[in-house]
Amino acid sequence: MVLQPVVNIAEICARKGVVNVVLSPGSRCAPLTIAFARHPKLTVRTVSDERAAAFIALGMAQTTGRPTVLVCTSGTAALNYAPAVAEAYFLQVPLLVLTADRPPEWIDQLDGQTIRQQQVYGQHIKRSFDFPVALEHPDAVWHTERMVSEALNEAVAFPPGPVHINVPLREPFYPADGEALQYDEQVKVIEEDHNPYELSQMQALKFEQEMLYYKRVLIVAGQENHDPKLLQSLQTFISSTGAVAVGDIISNTQQLPGVVRHHDAILACPDPEKMQALQPDLLITFGKSIISKSLKLYLRQYKPKAHWHIQPAGQVADTFQSLTRIIRCTPGSFFRSMAGCTREDSGYIKAWASIEIKAGNFLKEFSTVAPYSELTAISRVLKTLPKQSNLHLANSMAVRYANILALQPQQDVQVYANRGTSGIDGSTSTTVGCALSSKRITTLLTGDMAFFYDRNGLWHNYLSANLRIVIINNHAGGIFRLIEGPKRQPELEEYFETRQQLDARNTALDFGLNYTACQSLEELEQILPAFFAPDAGAGILEIFTNSKSNAAEFAAYKQALLKAL
Repeated sequence: MVLQPVVNIAEICARKGVVNVVLSPGSRCAPLTIAFARHPKLTVRTVSDERAAAFIALGMAQTTGRPTVLVCTSGTAALNYAPAVAEAYFLQVPLLVLTADRPPEWIDQLDGQTIRQQQVYGQHIKRSFDFPVALEHPDAVWHTERMVSEALNEAVAFPPGPVHINVPLREPFYPADGEALQYDEQVKVIEEDHNPYELSQMQALKFEQEMLYYKRVLIVAGQENHDPKLLQSLQTFISSTGAVAVGDIISNTQQLPGVVRHHDAILACPDPEKMQALQPDLLITFGKSIISKSLKLYLRQYKPKAHWHIQPAGQVADTFQSLTRIIRCTPGSFFRSMAGCTREDSGYIKAWASIEIKAGNFLKEFSTVAPYSELTAISRVLKTLPKQSNLHLANSMAVRYANILALQPQQDVQVYANRGTSGIDGSTSTTVGCALSSKRITTLLTGDMAFFYDRNGLWHNYLSANLRIVIINNHAGGIFRLIEGPKRQPELEEYFETRQQLDARNTALDFGLNYTACQSLEELEQILPAFFAPDAGAGILEIFTNSKSNAAEFAAYKQALLKAL
């Protein structure tokens, strides 16, 4: 018999807007599994590998903005959620993690699949709850219902993130033959109205007056999901104030025509006079992480007089070591409220625009005429991405190359990346979750190490036809050949690059994916249109390159860039 408070977990989740649930098989979690699987309003999928399951759930929640529920059995299954839980915490993605557990009296008693699961995610969780074991008393039922509502409210409260409920369960786990579950329509649900974090009229007037003291205003956008309203208010603010906006590819601001997209190239300029001309008086930042190391180092050296960071709530990072003010509102509210702040033209826009045009023209020409390499191959992929599609960028070199090359505004591509912890461990799984939650063609741009590390993200029965995976396979962790320290060490190939001879052909065969390989720009240009065709189906495109020649061509790129600037 499945106890009613356990059944009610699924009902409360459905009532509070949860749509997607990802289960991993197990016996201890059977009451939870059955309660979710039989609920008529929930979409439930089974993924056997808990690490992949958690990243798939992350991709779903990141795409939809709604909490995804995870359910696993007791023991190390819960530990396998940890990488995705940490990523969700720093990426600010809502998850509800339900881990089945042994009753407390059996912990540390050498019982099977038993570990210490209370607070198992440590400091990488917004909040942890412990479900009561005894559920017979009415107060226990009230407690459990309140707990589930509180957990879901906490998951979406700003900053959103993962919340954990540990659920100790005693046998029997399974309903009797023919026993139907009854979802309680009168179950207690607690709704929470969230603060809109709007900038007040008085605050806006104060900031407008203060901005007049600064001639050169620079906006730096950190990682953000695509938000049309934010883009509109940002565009109006830029137009009225003469501010300059810089955005990494993961900021999803590159759809705005005036945003500086080639800052990685621009800030390689060795001319101090030109760099000083770009130095802001006031730096305004919003969003999460920044990919560009060049941008971080530049702003730490050429510090602004003042640095305002816009963030509704939560801990604020001082990434550029210049933070002077935290403004507690949404970025959209700030830019919308301040859009009437008109200022004299200081020539700051022109200083950035002239070198942005030069850098953009250089990258366009270089990627067209330079020999076959990872950089030139990825430039072809980015140019051919379908309009109104999703792009997931794996960590290591894929996200860095893409950030150098940038996207064009007219492409309307929404960009995602696991830059909360910046690990390679769940890139494929997260993209799968995104594809399952979106009708858009969803492309993963990844390296061989990240792809093979996470092949279990494809090990389930739900791969969708809109999934496209592009693998840059140099048979090594090629990033280490580009980093100054390891590339000079005799241990480079065996202990840093960890060279391997795998290709993805058999993986594609195992999981029923179309497979195409190429080894030249000519082949790639012929392949890409068919690969990205709407009716092509889920597939893998594997682009083979050479780690040593990639390093040589990247060095040639940097030398040519310095001459151009």
